[in-house]
Amino acid sequence: MLLVLSEEQKAHLGCLSRVGGAGKLNAGVDTVQHGVEGLMYLLTESSKLMISEMDFQDSIHVLGFSDDLNKLLLQLYLDNRKEIRSILGELAPKLPSYHSLEWRLDVQLASRSLRQQIKPAVTIKLHLNENEDLTTQVLQTDPSTLLHLIQQLEQALGEMKTNHCRRIARNMK
Repeated sequence: MLLVLSEEQKAHLGCLSRVGGAGKLNAGVDTVQHGVEGLMYLLTESSKLMISEMDFQDSIHVLGFSDDLNKLLLQLYLDNRKEIRSILGELAPKLPSYHSLEWRLDVQLASRSLRQQIKPAVTIKLHLNENEDLTTQVLQTDPSTLLHLIQQLEQALGEMKTNHCRRIARNMK
């Protein structure tokens, strides 16, 4: 999988080829800042997608850098991608996870105004693990909305079985 860089990102990374050695940069603050931001984007996105060595080289080849700079960038990526992934994992928001579920079906058969009224309602009590704490969410809906929700979730699960989605999920790991 190749990393696609926008023209702005290519321009930001372009300052790397103009900077030589470890001496003075002879560049403005904005140029250095853009170069660092471009390098950060290149390394974080490549690490996030776990791009292979060959794909990384192909991705930076379009920048027109010298072979030495390409090798240096590749080595920088290979040396730091695991650490970058671990940092990105720590920065990711901690989402609640499923613990258990209770449900109840309530049916109102009549009221004072209507004698033969059938009004079903499904009440769901969802227990979630959130940062080592157990939280509870109570939801209530009618059966037709619940059936529609189930159909949408089954459709989404079916989408996940397509080759395209499997390839994306594999690259996200």
